[in-house]
Amino acid sequence: MTLADLEKGSRARITAIRTASQSVQRLMIMGLVEGAELECLGASLGGDPLEFRLFGGAVSLRREDGRHFDVTPLNGNG
Repeated sequence: MTLADLEKGSRARITAIRTASQSVQRLMIMGLVEGAELECLGASLGGDPLEFRLFGGAVSLRREDGRHFDVTPLNGNG
């Protein structure tokens, strides 16, 4: 499962990252790193970009970039 697969309101932890893309490396600098927990806030009307809550802030990324981040879903208790 990847960030691109998450539905609105779901929470997950990043478990692996495929870093070949420069845009993915920039997202890692913004905090999308292994072990980070985030919540999917939703997507724009067209389905792209996706928005996530991360470390108390929000970050938006293209669905294509979200496919580079493998995640494990978290239950309601985190």
